[in-house]
Amino acid sequence: MVEETPWQQALRYANRADPYPFYEELRKTPVARQPDGTYVVSTYREIVTLLHDPRVSSDPRKGPAPASARAEGPPHAPDLISDLEPEIRRIVDGLLDHMRGETRIDAVDEFAYPLPVTVICKVLGVPLEGEPRFHRWIETALDAWEYGPETASAEFQARLAGGNQAVQEFGRFAAELYDRYARQPGPGMLSAMVNEGGPEGRMSKGLLTSNALLLIFAGHETTVNLIAHSVLTLLRHPDALEKLRRRPELIVPGVEELLRFEASVQFWPTRSAVEDIDIAGITIPKGAPIFLAYGSANRDPEQFTDPDELDLERRDNQHLGFGQGIHFCFGAPLARLEVQNAVGAFVRRVENPRLVEDPPPYRRTQIFRGPRHVLVDIDGIRD
Repeated sequence: MVEETPWQQALRYANRADPYPFYEELRKTPVARQPDGTYVVSTYREIVTLLHDPRVSSDPRKGPAPASARAEGPPHAPDLISDLEPEIRRIVDGLLDHMRGETRIDAVDEFAYPLPVTVICKVLGVPLEGEPRFHRWIETALDAWEYGPETASAEFQARLAGGNQAVQEFGRFAAELYDRYARQPGPGMLSAMVNEGGPEGRMSKGLLTSNALLLIFAGHETTVNLIAHSVLTLLRHPDALEKLRRRPELIVPGVEELLRFEASVQFWPTRSAVEDIDIAGITIPKGAPIFLAYGSANRDPEQFTDPDELDLERRDNQHLGFGQGIHFCFGAPLARLEVQNAVGAFVRRVENPRLVEDPPPYRRTQIFRGPRHVLVDIDGIRD
């Protein structure tokens, strides 16, 4: 039997809750060729180098097409994100108010999930009544975004078929929205994509569908996981939780540290070399797929002092939680705003929260790594 590489071990579902020992082993070979021909880059310096290297390109054949320049945010609404903050606060307080009287909550289903889906629907201009379908599509599709040795199983093939069907259903829904907004423009980014011409003219229905898929899946799921992991991590570190309660101004650097400590995007699978690239003594050949392991880089001791320690006051915290360079996540300001408000309110208002199960169950996907549920016993909800 062929021994698995550290990367293959990190990808196994049994190790989803704690892939970090395998990342530590992986970093001993900063650029490691895998048996399938993929090159996994696991160290901070090398990942940053490649994030700024124009010879590394997103390959649309391996995943959703990247959003075009027109989809990177409405230039005519520079205050869109800051204008959302009062509504984000209202949503957060409403979710916590709804938990009054409960002694056990699910920090994912009752808190981390509802906030981002409500916000992303508003930003994109997607009717919120479609939310139950989004939830089903997202859960089903992400269960099929799995890599590694377990994808050879019949069980995965069944999930893959379900995931493909979910994406097709979402595509039909997005096409209906395209037609609706083409007939009558409405609020939100999707309508703007349909109706605002750019250098290449109006966005096609196919391109809008792929952009909508990326924006809803990536823009929503990463925030869900970050809120869920933030709650989980703080409950595992009661000293940090108490410090944040005493010093609420630490929520801004604290969220950056939580982003570093538990990256919502562990790696991205759609990049490849458009030319031969020499790095860390290895040549990545033209055409080879490249996985940049952000989750490993954020725990690299060559970049971060005591990387396995949670430090809400960490200085010069240049984590890769949102990527970097031309691959920087354009949704980062909105995600930060949502998580700062959600986590800050949770710390302030939830009385005596205690983890019920540790580690909690995790989602199947390694890319958007996050807990499926985080059960918490509480004494109540403060005003």
